[in-house]
Amino acid sequence: MIRYFSVTRENMFRSLLLALILLTLACSGRSLAAEPVRLILDTDIGNDVDDALALAMIHALENRAEVRLLAVTITKDNRYAAPFVDLLNTFYGRPGIPIGVVHNGKTREDSPMLKVPVERRDSSGQYVYPRHIQDGSQAVDAVELLARLIRGEPDHSVTIAQIGFSTNLVRLLKTSGGRDLVRQKVKVLCLMAGNFVKAEPEYNVYTDPDSARSLFEQWPTSMIFSGFEVGLKITFPFEAIQRDFAYADKHPIPEAYRIYVGKPEDHPNWDSTAVLEAIRPDRGYFDLSPPGRVTLGPKDTTVFTPDPQGNCRYLIIRPDQVERVRELIAILVSEPPQRTPSAATSRMVF
Repeated sequence: MIRYFSVTRENMFRSLLLALILLTLACSGRSLAAEPVRLILDTDIGNDVDDALALAMIHALENRAEVRLLAVTITKDNRYAAPFVDLLNTFYGRPGIPIGVVHNGKTREDSPMLKVPVERRDSSGQYVYPRHIQDGSQAVDAVELLARLIRGEPDHSVTIAQIGFSTNLVRLLKTSGGRDLVRQKVKVLCLMAGNFVKAEPEYNVYTDPDSARSLFEQWPTSMIFSGFEVGLKITFPFEAIQRDFAYADKHPIPEAYRIYVGKPEDHPNWDSTAVLEAIRPDRGYFDLSPPGRVTLGPKDTTVFTPDPQGNCRYLIIRPDQVERVRELIAILVSEPPQRTPSAATSRMVF
């Protein structure tokens, strides 16, 4: 009896120890999986509707606790850009996200896709899309906001998605200690910029080529480029605009899409590809080029030079990947705003 008890007690101890180890590993795995991407979105929102689609997609992925949007900084120097971002964030239930604006920047002209939703009122005179920022002048300076937020984050933890011009990020690099701050705090920069199939200028580059040149030469962390050729293939389906936003009588995304596109057709979706890579880099949505360096070529074209020591890569989309990514983005962009706290922890795998 004594011997039997001893053996049983030893087996119980081993079983308990194994159970504790497995529980620890499981908890550790859940903890790692639940750690959201710390994201800053830098956007020229208003120059194309795909910036708005990308921001809606970020909110859907924040519902899944895959990303935490630290801030939105804007490179379109227009009074309606910040209020439009604010009304989108408010619509999706996150009105407190900091917003920074560029000063003395590019593309100051008004955009109907910004102005109309921002100014829309109901029959009682109230804004259809509430927000806190009434005019871009009320928002903080983008570079000041970038420096303050990045400084407060853990080392090598911040992901930046630049889907506009390089104005804000280059100005950050030029501040005192700015380049060292970026090197210390930023993990990766994913940007929609360039064309890696044809030697043709791309809008985000040629609109502010001096900043683009400086960014390509001076940015101290790894950079992942989503070129013009990628978003040209990953169009956003107009069918989704017609069918998938019916959960809200008034919705800023389909309204902005219809105003900007102007006709019932699919539209290239450049910016969402860079954001998707920033948040889900390990899902096989895209292939990556070998490492290299990106420079500015003749007529503001982008030139990629392979280099094992280079900090740049660009996305490659295979024909068999196109429909999967296109459908995924449409599903995420059209997802309803978060309604219950439990939605923040739900996950969907595509």
